[in-house]
Amino acid sequence: MADSYYDPADLRKFGNITEWSEELGTKFFDYYGKVFEEGALSAREKSLIALAVAHVVKCPYCIDAYTKDGLQRGITKEEMMEAVHAGAAIESGATLVHGVMMMNKYNKLSM
Repeated sequence: MADSYYDPADLRKFGNITEWSEELGTKFFDYYGKVFEEGALSAREKSLIALAVAHVVKCPYCIDAYTKDGLQRGITKEEMMEAVHAGAAIESGATLVHGVMMMNKYNKLSM
């Protein structure tokens, strides 16, 4: 039995997804590579965004990968944590703004 549901070794196997769907896997990795090229945003900025999103979507593999990537790009622990907080704030706000839907429904049903 594994110590964790997520096996860190599986991250190294990510490229193997093309084995069961070569066309789609290849298209995904081509797209993924293109997205993270230098553009209007630097690769460093994209790495910070990816780290924040990784936390919001709760992907341990992505958190692992983009923490390592960030370190290689010279991103500080303070910058990483600030990015995580930015993601958390957006996620929290998105959850709370849905409370307006609940308030509207409550007001409609309690009239």
